[in-house]
Amino acid sequence: MATERVTERSDGLTHERVVERDAGGTTYVDSGSGSGLGGVLIGIAVLAMVAIVAFFLLQSNRNDAIRTDAVTSTASSVADSAATAADSVGSAANRAADAVTPKQ
Repeated sequence: MATERVTERSDGLTHERVVERDAGGTTYVDSGSGSGLGGVLIGIAVLAMVAIVAFFLLQSNRNDAIRTDAVTSTASSVADSAATAADSVGSAANRAADAVTPKQ
């Protein structure tokens, strides 16, 4: 006489049904496939994670560009101030030299 045992398991994401049939010493196991909802949820989670990482990388790149522009602007301003100061010192030196040199 053949016996049959059915076991069903569900974890909320997948559903599995196992049917065991014992026919004269040989056991047959039929396993049902899951609904695939778990794979879809994992795919959505991975996609969301990639989007979040991309957002933070873009923000970081944008912040670096802003910082670079600020440093470049400041360096240009300092260079202009140094050039103006050098011109002023040069003019003062010429005036001092003219004042010391006897006129003929």
